[in-house]
Amino acid sequence: MKTLTFSGGVHPPYNKEQTKDKPVVKILPQGEAIFLMQQHTGAICQPIVREGDKVLTGQMIADAVAPISAPVHSSISGTVKSITHIPYTLGSTVPAIVVENDHKYEEIEPVHKTGDYKDLTRNEIIDLIHGAGIIGMGGAAFPTYIKLSPDNYEDIHSIILNGCECEPYITCDHRLMLQRAHEIVRGLEIILYLFPNAKGYIGIEDNKLDAIEIIKEAIDDLGLSDSVKVKVLDTKYPQGSEKQLISAILDREIPVGKLPAQVGCIVQNVGTAYAVYEAIIEGRPPISRVITVTGDAIANPQNFLARIGTPFHELIDAAGGFIKEPAKIISGGPMMGVTMPNTNVPITKATTAILCPTKEQTCIPDESHCISCGRCIRACPMSLLPLYLDKYGRRKDTDMFEKFHGFNCIECGCCAYVCPAHLRIVNTIRDTKAIIRNNNKRGVIND
Repeated sequence: MKTLTFSGGVHPPYNKEQTKDKPVVKILPQGEAIFLMQQHTGAICQPIVREGDKVLTGQMIADAVAPISAPVHSSISGTVKSITHIPYTLGSTVPAIVVENDHKYEEIEPVHKTGDYKDLTRNEIIDLIHGAGIIGMGGAAFPTYIKLSPDNYEDIHSIILNGCECEPYITCDHRLMLQRAHEIVRGLEIILYLFPNAKGYIGIEDNKLDAIEIIKEAIDDLGLSDSVKVKVLDTKYPQGSEKQLISAILDREIPVGKLPAQVGCIVQNVGTAYAVYEAIIEGRPPISRVITVTGDAIANPQNFLARIGTPFHELIDAAGGFIKEPAKIISGGPMMGVTMPNTNVPITKATTAILCPTKEQTCIPDESHCISCGRCIRACPMSLLPLYLDKYGRRKDTDMFEKFHGFNCIECGCCAYVCPAHLRIVNTIRDTKAIIRNNNKRGVIND
């Protein structure tokens, strides 16, 4: 079987054996649900409910008031307990709506439900995707309606679904493909309807042969074999990054400063395609998602279909709780995940996994001096010079950092993974990018 790939990248241990064969288990929140007002890239949503209001499952409770944003819907029925701020990630707080669960799960009438998406216009479909609050479900969390609304939509020639799931430990997309293949392919079919000159591709790594076969069967069953193709990719990190997917599948490079749509490509996650299917065909916003709960500190790692807003600790308890003291609680995977302050934080539409490693797994040696070995350069999937970006970032030399294209870094962590000096290169790059953004907001000019 011929496989495709990109230049650079690394091969970390997969660590997917704990959950890859675990079917998705549906669970419901046991207590109150917490809905963050920023579950997406972009502006914070504004609540459209008040304390004491009754809400239904699927009801919009916060609306987008800026172009780059996405509405939030309640995943349960109950009463709005409070509108507050909660700690989320280390050192930050986020506005949130807390809903007291009445355990009835009464649903609101769908805003729209159709058996044939072709009864709708392009703009009507995009409006429904916007209203449903669909975002990139692979973790990037960019509002989907924006990605599907390029000015040059007639020039789009390729829609790529990311089924790689290259991050270690995580298996939520793998299980979704196995259990909801037809719905994912129908979601891609709807997206293709928006782009009359595009072909569809579904990229899946070659360590998921069962998913490759079942997705191919779904394509054939739906009569889409002429317009949709499965592309088998090498198992390598970060194969699922959109620029690397485009490079592997289409052998095209995205120029610095350009977006995929500007060269005729749009990339979406398989979970996003499934959410599009649910919104357009079933009239249901994304109120739940598949989440992998795993790590050596977890008693019985599992894949759950959980409601948005469910606190982490409920999913951890459903997976048997802790058998060892976790060193940290990570939302996402070990390469690009974010450490959470506690287990009271809620899952969001972008939460792919809850990773609970032990201290033995997270022991990182102290930094030493760069020996200019070049491993970070060979590993970088963006063909950057990470050792220089690290050097200029530590010196606070933002001009040189930008000259060496620091903002083209996708923060995948390959550089830090291979560094024999254990330099926290990606942390330095991420922090330097944040400093430059903040300076630009304040109008600070570097001499």
